[in-house]
Amino acid sequence: MNNNYYIGVGRRKEATARVYLKEGKGQAQVRTNDGKEKNLKDYFYMEPSLCEDIYHPLKLFNKENEYDLLVRVKGSGFHSQAEAIRLGVTRALLKISPEYKTTLKSFSLLTRDARKVERKKIGFKKARKKT
Repeated sequence: MNNNYYIGVGRRKEATARVYLKEGKGQAQVRTNDGKEKNLKDYFYMEPSLCEDIYHPLKLFNKENEYDLLVRVKGSGFHSQAEAIRLGVTRALLKISPEYKTTLKSFSLLTRDARKVERKKIGFKKARKKT
């Protein structure tokens, strides 16, 4: 990619999001595994509040209309993908300006949620459910 992009990678459960932050007019595009590009609001059509969640790091600094987002996301469900995108946006913002770190940390946007699905054990129906 060009040098005018700021890249941030976010993960949550099985979801991985690579976020390209570029100076622009505040547009957001999501590219899925099948190569299709959609608008962010069209991608999270079933729950528009997830879009608000994604833009939270940008809204803290009133930058939501100054940067375009290009997101490549795969894996897991919509909620986990939204949280992965939010973490990617936060990490890309840090590359723009390291002074943002204290504010982002106070809103706990820098911590990656490390929880994963527990594996299934032998002889059990699920991870902890007995036969």
